[in-house]
Amino acid sequence: MASADTRSRLRLIVIQALVFSLFATLFVRLYYLQVVSGADYRTQAASQSVREIVVQPQRGLIVDAQGRPLVANRMSWVISVDRTLLGKLPERQQQALLERIGAGVDRSPQQIRKQLATCGDPGSIAGVCWNGSPYQAVPIARDVPERVALRVLEQPEDHPAVIAEQQTVRAYPQPFGINLAHVLGYLSPITDGEYDRAVATGDRSVNGASSVGRAGVEKQYDDWLRGMPGYRRVAVDSMGRVLGEESEVPGQPGDTLVTSIDAKVQGVVEQQLARTIATARATRDEVTGRNYVADAGAVVVMEADTGRVVAMASQPTYDPEVWVGGISKKQLATLYSEAAGTPLLGRATQGQFAPGSTWKPFMTAGALTNGYTTDTRLDCSSGFAVGNRVFKNYESGAYGSIGFDKALEVSCNTFFYRVGYSFWQRFGSDVDDVNAKDPLVEEAKTFGFGSETGIDLPGEASGRIADRRWKRAYWKQMKDYYCGIAAKPQDSKTSDFVYTFAGEFCVEGFAYRAGDAVNFSIGQGDTIVTPLQLARAYGAIANGGTLWEPRIAKAIVSPDGTVLKRFKPKAAGDVDLPDSVISYIDEALTGVSLRGTMNWRLLEFPLEQVKIRSKTGSAEVYGKQSTSWVASYTDDYVVVMMVSQGGTGSGTSGPAVRAIYEALYGVDGMEVDPEQAAIPGVVAPDSLPSFKRDGSILPPTGGGS
Repeated sequence: MASADTRSRLRLIVIQALVFSLFATLFVRLYYLQVVSGADYRTQAASQSVREIVVQPQRGLIVDAQGRPLVANRMSWVISVDRTLLGKLPERQQQALLERIGAGVDRSPQQIRKQLATCGDPGSIAGVCWNGSPYQAVPIARDVPERVALRVLEQPEDHPAVIAEQQTVRAYPQPFGINLAHVLGYLSPITDGEYDRAVATGDRSVNGASSVGRAGVEKQYDDWLRGMPGYRRVAVDSMGRVLGEESEVPGQPGDTLVTSIDAKVQGVVEQQLARTIATARATRDEVTGRNYVADAGAVVVMEADTGRVVAMASQPTYDPEVWVGGISKKQLATLYSEAAGTPLLGRATQGQFAPGSTWKPFMTAGALTNGYTTDTRLDCSSGFAVGNRVFKNYESGAYGSIGFDKALEVSCNTFFYRVGYSFWQRFGSDVDDVNAKDPLVEEAKTFGFGSETGIDLPGEASGRIADRRWKRAYWKQMKDYYCGIAAKPQDSKTSDFVYTFAGEFCVEGFAYRAGDAVNFSIGQGDTIVTPLQLARAYGAIANGGTLWEPRIAKAIVSPDGTVLKRFKPKAAGDVDLPDSVISYIDEALTGVSLRGTMNWRLLEFPLEQVKIRSKTGSAEVYGKQSTSWVASYTDDYVVVMMVSQGGTGSGTSGPAVRAIYEALYGVDGMEVDPEQAAIPGVVAPDSLPSFKRDGSILPPTGGGS
């Protein structure tokens, strides 16, 4: 047997061999890391110490046709938190820091932590969480008082991980005190889905920290306005602190959007709309025995020969500044609140209302091209019986046997009832025939009603032509609901009218009866239009038959003044009416201003020099007060005004429409002075403002076109 010494030496040799093997392996591994792969690892180590930070570009300006800024940029103090540095602090110190900075920016520590959370992480809240680079400081408050920012800058030892700096945010110069919120729109942070789509398509113009257009021209022309972000590569130490800049790729400012809006005209329009609504609310409605509610209103001013929108106002409205720096839940709830009038809804393009008697010129066109003539005479009686119901004139007035021109002047309902009823008898008395011919419906569609105008604003409403197809589709959609009401005994919450209506609708709600036809002929019933649709249609009468696509944008101009794109007027179609019919309607609408329902609002106005054609309307809506309308035009402009639950057409809206024309043409009493017109040359020229390299903007040259 081997001795103990021999066994000990054997063990020592084995251990020595193992140790040698380990050292040999370690040496080979070190040689591989430092010599063979050293260059690769040094490159990776260097890249880990460099971080890329996004530098947001300055967003492009939005200016009016004269070059006046409507939306600009201003400097704002922004407080941000570096999450890397914050995470290296003890928990108690983190809490104390968040409480300290939160007191200055009116945020609780819990709110700040929600803002610092990375979107997509467990517990993150969409719209609140951080969607940007993980290496970038997270903005927690914008537009903070300067004293708060200076305290952070002057006392860095008390504010570790907190950064105060100035950044650009949207500003609203409000020339002539204008609001224009529904046209301009607003911005809000990019969503996860939008950012993911941008990454998938290789779009580098947005990043996780971008703000994008959400409404108005800010959304429509966001691609031009947003610019291209820059990038800074900075070196950081192991604690994440910036040691210095490695390189920088400069960003590109956004382009300028030149609009067709004229701020001076817009100011007049907004003032007149607000004044009209205030006056209506102080005026007693003789029908209901209470003051008019006047819950909403809109005005559109458009060039008749191009479709360019010169002014567009809507009430209720909101302050676009409310979106700058982030909007609170309470503010957002107010903007969507029905009690507040749903301020986010732009009534000019999204509001839908019964057109009332402003509809009659289009019915005249349909009648004169389908069997009736300018020599036709019909009875303007005080009432017109359809079945067991008598449809009456306004205040039961009667004018005897008259033609279409006089019927438009005095806005005779029973005249047009007879026209609508005659077509229904000839072509559509079979209520089951959804394809029955209807010349009045077809004419309304020719004028663009029931479809979007194509204006360059998002969210436009299409209106509705309540023809046979629509009525049958609506009946199928609502049949079960109304049949359910009719099947139960009437309760205290259901009025007699609703209960009776439910029973009738359940059985025969699909039927397009004579009552539907006569209501359609005067713009009542279920047909609804937007103020913009009505303005475009009146523009087609004014210019001889062309339906223009309404347009806000006039051009895109680069920061150095180069014109990148011009938006020329675009025809969407033609109403295809004989010149004789258009001329006849034009003269009839001239008569409305000279002798008809609008005349009393145009007394002592120089109609020979400024020839206004007009049509008033008072649309009745079940359960509400009348909607006031005035639709009008000259050789140059179309002006349409609407006040929901505001009373009669000329009674409520007439004075404001007159004031707008006075501003457009420089009217003072019976004198017309083009030098005093709101727009130099009365109509803006096709030329654009001049953009100088020093940042100044000069108005366009040349007279109106």
